[in-house]
Amino acid sequence: MEEESDTRKINNSFLRDHNYATEADIISTVEFNPSGELLATGDKGGRVVVFQREQETKSEPQRRGEYNVYSTFQSHDPEFDYLKSLEIEEKINKIRWLPQQNAAYFLLSTNDKTVKLWKISERDRRPEGYNLKDEDGRIRDPSTITSLRVPVLQNTDLMVEATARRVFSNAHTYHINSISVNSDLQTYISTDDLRVNLWNLEITDQSFNIVDIKPCNMEDLTEVITAAEFHPQQCNTLAYSSSRGSVRLCDMRKQALCDTHCKFFEEPEDPSTRSFFSEIISSISDIKFSHSGRFLMTRDYLTVKVWDLNMETRPVQTYQVHDYLRGKLCSLYENDCIFDKFECVWNGSDSVIMTGSYNNFFRMFDRNTKKDVTLEASRENSKPRAILKPRKVCVGGKRRKDEVTVDSLDFSKKILHSAWHPQENIIAVAASNNLYIFQDKVT
Repeated sequence: MEEESDTRKINNSFLRDHNYATEADIISTVEFNPSGELLATGDKGGRVVVFQREQETKSEPQRRGEYNVYSTFQSHDPEFDYLKSLEIEEKINKIRWLPQQNAAYFLLSTNDKTVKLWKISERDRRPEGYNLKDEDGRIRDPSTITSLRVPVLQNTDLMVEATARRVFSNAHTYHINSISVNSDLQTYISTDDLRVNLWNLEITDQSFNIVDIKPCNMEDLTEVITAAEFHPQQCNTLAYSSSRGSVRLCDMRKQALCDTHCKFFEEPEDPSTRSFFSEIISSISDIKFSHSGRFLMTRDYLTVKVWDLNMETRPVQTYQVHDYLRGKLCSLYENDCIFDKFECVWNGSDSVIMTGSYNNFFRMFDRNTKKDVTLEASRENSKPRAILKPRKVCVGGKRRKDEVTVDSLDFSKKILHSAWHPQENIIAVAASNNLYIFQDKVT
């Protein structure tokens, strides 16, 4: 990618004041809906904020790319498991949209234990003229009713309502780390550390356990499930990743319990580079199928790998996200940053991939040109129409102007969650309690 074409023009940013930011305000997930017209974020306070894209007008064509708040609602509340004496956080771990079937929108949101199906709909009319109720909603005395009225619908101000239509609970012993909607639009999976459960969107009181890696003796446990996702076209195919750096592809047509995989993706470790941290940094934090369904992308601590589903032996592409941190793994282990779980996303055409890093940097890799760029999401770049300039990290030697040294990186600032518009070059990046939305340079 050429440097000029890599600059992104900031389009909009949703900022909360750092001085008053609390732990509950930190964004924990970001997701575009299938059309890209809506963007949802979840935070550690259990809230879901939905943004809607502005429609283009002749007087203000530049507003087409802006996203403004459409609806805000409390998805999950803190709970307490009295049987296990365990607090259940309200933090939203994942949000997944369902394809739109009618005028309403539907999304799944999950915390550590419970998945909820939310309906987001608009109302601009209100029924009036009831016979048994007065205008304030109080029940009327039937003896005072002398004539029957036909209720009518009166126009009112537009209201956006969010209602919980389904609550899927009591199916996970361990913390849910991912959910994925099936292409059949009837089922979805929820995944915790040791199990993957298959749900029907219409049935809340039962689910089918399709993957279970829990050993008879927990002392024999060698790995946990870190993420799982359905294939975008094949409703019978799903993949799940593990903390040992491997991905298993399962076919539900083969057998009901998918403990035995049909394909196994793992890159052999180079013995010469093995260290105390090898197992930790090889743990896969996120997996994403390409839109075409041909490729699978995995993110571990230092790299992003692209796998061809037809080749299990090695990835077809490996991208170094922040290889300059390899010499600082000891300090990253001491401050627990080595356990950070970075997400990765494809662009709409599967030609560019994006993932986050530290110092509020995020990286883009062009699979065709083999070029990459590092950009920064910061308050200095939050002015409308500001141009993002590529950033570079100085590994050694003399530091050039505008370069950042490895020792000056702020590890408390990190881009863990991001999303890419399904059709256009619009990206959403979450940095702590701030949401940045960027788009391609426009004239």
